[in-house]
Amino acid sequence: MSTLEPERGTGTGTLVEPTPQVSHGDGDHERFAHYVQKDKIMASALDGTPVVALCGKVWVPGRDPKKYPVCPLCKEIYESMGSGDDKGGKGGDK
Repeated sequence: MSTLEPERGTGTGTLVEPTPQVSHGDGDHERFAHYVQKDKIMASALDGTPVVALCGKVWVPGRDPKKYPVCPLCKEIYESMGSGDDKGGKGGDK
């Protein structure tokens, strides 16, 4: 007679999402204004969640982006998206 046991390593578990690495003032990304989805900027302003720029920078906006030049990589990506696509909006900070 044999007993059936569940295999070890199977069953339920908790999926843990990685925490985004928020920028704290290091590198060239800090010197530019970045393109971010407009709705994400508004959400970040309301609840302080980080945003992700087209170039991949992750941070919590807090400075006036008009005071900085546009990130060349964000600009290049935005221009390659075509004119009919409203995926990015100029926003964010250094």
